[in-house]
Amino acid sequence: MPPAPPLRLVSLLPSATEILDCLGLTDRIVGRSHECDYPAAVTDRPICTAARLDSRQPSGQIDADVHTLLNHALGLYAVNLDQLQTLQPTHIVTQDQCDVCAVTLAAVETAVANLAPCQPQVISLQPNCLGDLWADLQRVGVALGVEAGPIVAALQDRVAACHQKTVGLEPDQRPTVVAIEWIDPLMGSGNWIPELVTLAGGQNQLGQMGQHSPYISWETLLDTNPDVLVVMPCGFDLERTRQEMHQAMAQDSRWQQLGSVQGDRLYLTDGNAYFNRPGPRLVDSLEILGEMLHPTLYPRRYPPTAWEQFRGT
Repeated sequence: MPPAPPLRLVSLLPSATEILDCLGLTDRIVGRSHECDYPAAVTDRPICTAARLDSRQPSGQIDADVHTLLNHALGLYAVNLDQLQTLQPTHIVTQDQCDVCAVTLAAVETAVANLAPCQPQVISLQPNCLGDLWADLQRVGVALGVEAGPIVAALQDRVAACHQKTVGLEPDQRPTVVAIEWIDPLMGSGNWIPELVTLAGGQNQLGQMGQHSPYISWETLLDTNPDVLVVMPCGFDLERTRQEMHQAMAQDSRWQQLGSVQGDRLYLTDGNAYFNRPGPRLVDSLEILGEMLHPTLYPRRYPPTAWEQFRGT
């Protein structure tokens, strides 16, 4: 039997790129999505996707454009078939979790069907909670011939260490928390975020573990009135999140009615680097939540570019 060809990997999802890096396969990545930016070593790899919307627009317009594209049965992202043809990958790692987050599985399968002479194996990820992340790491490792067990165990040890710090807290020592995934219109954070909030010693509100992030009304947010509000817009870094929050608070006085805002417990994050990506840095996200919710238990280690307390000034 002839030897297997060397791995030539294309990642069409930022979290998949981070998973490949975690498995020691960064040098085997020959192509990436237009959003894959970590680790920095991948940013010189050819780009294989493009967005059909302008992410530089305000949050409200981005949301409207997303719905327009989806209502017309158009994907938000396109696959560059010519680039894939040139790269001749052995494997393509993509996702089937969210049509808004990255290129759809159907679009990838259509592209693969038109590739020649290679017929790459498609590895599709569908993470909804931490357990799915561990399973994805193992599955990608098996598909690519890498032992993922020790890597998964090390990440799980960090999770356990975080949880151990807060496991003895009484209910009144656990702040109520609302995580915001989109500012205009308001969306709560679902999927893995409720699990991270609980592990970090908070009481999650307005999002269900393993379920897609829900739209929420202002009435619901005001009625919930959480102790802590964590803003983590999907795809936005900390600077962009800060800009959006300044604008939102200038335009809508209801933000000032929230106890979390009045009590200086409104936190902004680099959601694009951490909370939005279901890869190894979800463990970093858990540790960041710990720093926000229980600073006496979690001395700060993460840099100012990761998260900040926001006072609206």
